[in-house]
Amino acid sequence: MENSKLKIISNLFEGYEIRSIWNADKEEYYFKITDVIKALTDSPDPSHYWRTLKYRMIKEGNETVTNCDTFKFKSKDGKMRNADVLDTQGILRIIESIPSSKAEPFKIWLAQMGKERIDEVFDPEIAIKRAINYYRNRGYSDKWIEARLKGILDRNKLTDVWKENGIKDNYEFAVLTNEIYKAWSGMKASEYKKYKGIRKESLRDNMSDVEVALTDLGEIATRELAKEHRPLGLKANKKVAKAGGEVAKTARDDLEKKLGKTIISKNNSMNYTYIDQKVLEEENKK
Repeated sequence: MENSKLKIISNLFEGYEIRSIWNADKEEYYFKITDVIKALTDSPDPSHYWRTLKYRMIKEGNETVTNCDTFKFKSKDGKMRNADVLDTQGILRIIESIPSSKAEPFKIWLAQMGKERIDEVFDPEIAIKRAINYYRNRGYSDKWIEARLKGILDRNKLTDVWKENGIKDNYEFAVLTNEIYKAWSGMKASEYKKYKGIRKESLRDNMSDVEVALTDLGEIATRELAKEHRPLGLKANKKVAKAGGEVAKTARDDLEKKLGKTIISKNNSMNYTYIDQKVLEEENKK
């Protein structure tokens, strides 16, 4: 999985199994903490090491451990037992807390990432160049990249209008975005991702040019309607978002009628596939 945190966490521990699970609701990976500890420390008892580290972190006021979730993994005796897991940010905080030479690659990577983000604050063009190079390396044409960057700008114009209309929380932005998607595609963004077989990857980066165009049309129509009618609050903005999505739905219906087929595709731009989590869970039970 190129350019992903999952790859960085899993592949830097050659010879060690770092088990992870995918939480579809939160759209986040969770990693088994004791697997990471074993890889970093070679401890004969990673569970005891984790209990000691957890106690120390709690005493220090570190809130990372309070964000632990649990998931059942197969233990050495073959039984399914609950184990602590953390998301990407949490597991990186654990790695920072472990005094081990094996953690150095991660700490160097984190320092480099931090430096890059600080540099981008002073010179935002660096971030734009990084995005362009990322897409070029993945084989996207300059024409596609230009359209993608324009789409990001148009999206920001829409969120600016939503902010003016009383929308502040990320949750509310997600709700309104889903209204647009549902109106023209029949699916929420998360459902659309599942249909295409993607997880944390950008939905637009895995759309056809027609799908992108209809998404853009729905958002542009929503922006113009919101600017004109100035709805206040989530409930009123949901109606406008749905209306904007319906503009794109009309265009979709007209095109599909002329084509004689649907324009919504399962195709994505990934060079890898995911194993269904339910399959893994069934395997663990054997």
